[in-house]
Amino acid sequence: MALATRTDRRPSPQGSPRPSGGFWASTIGKKTVMAVSGLIMLGYLVAHVMGNLKVFFGPEEFNAYGHWLRVMGAPVLHHHWALWLVRIVLLAAVVGHAVAAYQLSRRDIKARPTGYVHRRKRASYATRTMRWGGIIVGLFIVWHVLDLTTGTVHSGGFQEGRPYQNVVDTFSTWYGNVIYIVAMLAVGLHVRHGFWSAAQTLGVGNARRERVLKFLANGLALALTVGFVSVPVAVMTGVVS
Repeated sequence: MALATRTDRRPSPQGSPRPSGGFWASTIGKKTVMAVSGLIMLGYLVAHVMGNLKVFFGPEEFNAYGHWLRVMGAPVLHHHWALWLVRIVLLAAVVGHAVAAYQLSRRDIKARPTGYVHRRKRASYATRTMRWGGIIVGLFIVWHVLDLTTGTVHSGGFQEGRPYQNVVDTFSTWYGNVIYIVAMLAVGLHVRHGFWSAAQTLGVGNARRERVLKFLANGLALALTVGFVSVPVAVMTGVVS
């Protein structure tokens, strides 16, 4: 008869004990969560910038796009239900991404309690600033929601159902432009490195695919940054008013 106090720590095929805690507790599990959640957020950014660029077609089309976001899925879904579903999925992705990044960072610090004697700058600028870039983007999301979703910190008189005028009001202030442009530059750097890291985690393949993915990462980050920044620049220069 087996003893009740016996623990099951059968060795893996390589001879090392299996990690306890399951998928989430493992390093590869956390990296996978970061990769998948990052791709979800990337998909949102692509859709978001495409919607933002509608501002160049005038208030009628941009306001109609804002209205569609609130009623998409109708009549199957009630008003705002699909939008809230997107928000919940996005929030889960943001939380999962942030928690996994924090825990991986703490794990890396514990694994290397003392710094290297000779420091070598092998990483790119985007790699070295991923942590601060993530914090900047996180703080920006809070401000962005309070500004253009709830209107709590909106500079002018927030107008429900008139997103075009709300956008123009925000980018008619110097601080609105500074906050947005700095955040979008951080987003670009984050996407550039994050897309490549996600591809490595999920399995890149051969060297040819690596070159293609690096090209895509650079191109996608540049396109998103230019797309987002073009809106405040257009307001500042009077192209959108």
